[in-house]
Amino acid sequence: MKFSIKSRFPVTTNGRSVATKLALVSIAVFTLAACRADHAGPQVAGWSLLEPNQRHPIFVSQKPATLKVRASRGAYGLSPSQRSKVASFLARYHATDARNSKLIISAPSGGRNEVAAMQIVAEVRHLIGEYGFNPTNIQVEAYHGGSNSQPPIRLTYLRYIAEGPECSDWSTNLAKSGANAGYPDFGCNTQKNFAAMIANPADLLGPRGETARSGERRDQTWGKYQRGESTVAQKKKDERVLVKGAD
Repeated sequence: MKFSIKSRFPVTTNGRSVATKLALVSIAVFTLAACRADHAGPQVAGWSLLEPNQRHPIFVSQKPATLKVRASRGAYGLSPSQRSKVASFLARYHATDARNSKLIISAPSGGRNEVAAMQIVAEVRHLIGEYGFNPTNIQVEAYHGGSNSQPPIRLTYLRYIAEGPECSDWSTNLAKSGANAGYPDFGCNTQKNFAAMIANPADLLGPRGETARSGERRDQTWGKYQRGESTVAQKKKDERVLVKGAD
């Protein structure tokens, strides 16, 4: 009598069972998983920060910019040199502030030069009007000069400062890095140079404010439309484009 024993797993041609192969594959997978090293760079929610602007952000802050204008007793307004300095200060404020902060004029009160200071403040406000500033962005306040017999007039506004990152980490050897990621300072110098070159750091926080529209031409066109007239601009003969062969 012959007995036959049926195996649970079929035997392959080379003599190894499927179970043996599965066991070997499982051991290999667990061995490779044990050798994995996590990336030491900055991580958020389980993934690495690869973008330079995320790894090396630019910090924007505000610092006061101040110009002191001397108000000598008996002076009648700004001197040519003072007027030039005030104009340059207002130009910087107009170019870099983008209407995000107030311009504060601090005038001394109670000193011997109070009358001269009032005249200088009036001239400064006239200059401010020439630069087209919105009156709501200008604030005039008085302060006591203390022991100073001729305290100065102070023009102050908060200017935006862009501070770039510090770039000094070159410790990673990319030849021995298994994460296939850039070195820690990848893109750092680009961010630092960008922070140093930007003209208005406030642009990094949001768009600039808009000025009022010029509606003179729009009003004329709308008036013609209401009267049923052609809204096409009339051009003189010398302003028209001449085309050869046209009547």
